[in-house]
Amino acid sequence: MSGTDTARSVTGEDEVVDLCRELIRIDTSNYGDHSGPGERKAAEYVAEKLAEVGLEPEIFESHPGRASTVARIEGEDPSRPALLIHGHTDVVPANAVDWTHHPFSGEIADGCVWGRGAVDMKDMDAMTLAVVRDRLRSGRKPPRDVVLAFLADEEAGGTYGARHLVDNHPHLFEGVTEAISEVGGFSFTVSEQRRLYLIQTAEKGMHWMKLTVAGTAGHGSMIHRDNAITELSEAVARLGRHTFPVRVTKTTRAFLDELGDALGTELDPEDMEGTLAKLGGIAKLIGATLSNTANPTQLGAGYKVNVIPGEATAHVDGRFLPGHEEEFLADLDRILGPKVRREDVHSDKAVETTFDGALVDAMQSALVAEDPAAKAIPYMLSGGTDAKSFDDLGIRGFGFAPLKLPPELDFAGMFHGVDERVPVDGLKFGVRVLDRFLDAS
Repeated sequence: MSGTDTARSVTGEDEVVDLCRELIRIDTSNYGDHSGPGERKAAEYVAEKLAEVGLEPEIFESHPGRASTVARIEGEDPSRPALLIHGHTDVVPANAVDWTHHPFSGEIADGCVWGRGAVDMKDMDAMTLAVVRDRLRSGRKPPRDVVLAFLADEEAGGTYGARHLVDNHPHLFEGVTEAISEVGGFSFTVSEQRRLYLIQTAEKGMHWMKLTVAGTAGHGSMIHRDNAITELSEAVARLGRHTFPVRVTKTTRAFLDELGDALGTELDPEDMEGTLAKLGGIAKLIGATLSNTANPTQLGAGYKVNVIPGEATAHVDGRFLPGHEEEFLADLDRILGPKVRREDVHSDKAVETTFDGALVDAMQSALVAEDPAAKAIPYMLSGGTDAKSFDDLGIRGFGFAPLKLPPELDFAGMFHGVDERVPVDGLKFGVRVLDRFLDAS
């Protein structure tokens, strides 16, 4: 057998696990301040894998080390609108001492690939590479052009990745009308006869904020009524304990209706505790889509125990539902009070699209072909993805990184969590589904 024949005999299912492991071993930790290793090594790895099968990938470096890779596959009918498949290669940091297996080892244990990025989102990066390489080795063009984007900086808002490309290189996405990416397409087992696959069709918007209170500096031994730390602490505590009102969007209403039908029970969004109790492992993902949220995440003040500082600061991760940004900001100012100065560190819009059309049909048909118990349903992501940036180009985004998961796996807990891992069988399932999806899309 010739070398060429040997290469062609390798399938996407054969190599997806190794691709995932190799990506995990490339440390792309994003600390949000350029202090990490950057994504350049991962961008070069991806470019090499794409070039091996005949593509001409380009690497775009927005800041030293902060690199993204983009390539375009010509489809059977280039006159059709193109599809974008995008994924990020950066990951949140991980402390190795907390993990069962080293977070950058790509270890295989208990039927899973372990490591930082295993589900967020080097699994989808690997599945995309595996499918594309398989199709190009065997000469199977997709029905329409497909743009591939492996992006930097998603974990810090995308400024040096998707945002940079959209603002400075929009020609790369010419003709693209739809996109798929992360945090969707995973299974939620209702019974052996029914598995729901959650397709992300909406994302909450974000306001990452810095709160500042100015006070009067002084000696720590004195009676002091104008203490910046005290004022800020009280405001942060009010915010952290505040319960925002339930607001049911179109996406969440559709999700609750579909899930209620599958469970044979009505899910009442006004009864958050009762509703979330019925959602099992996906309660973490869904609970925060029923209201706006604002979580204090950092505090800072002072430099010496006997000096009252003149300023205190806090950082807050704020997320708002589509259509509720103004209400959210008004609530924040009311809760914090007039002595707290609020400024955005990073903000981005909420996005929401309808759950219909040929692309949705292609997702459903591809899932059912590999899992007859599958039904695709829409849901909202409480976080955000690079879909926000691509929305500015009129690209309709969906979360579709298909994984058939064991019912006992705490999938929601994998995101940014300790012992992040993805099932080996799930990766291979995703390759098969994505391959069918491309044919149908």
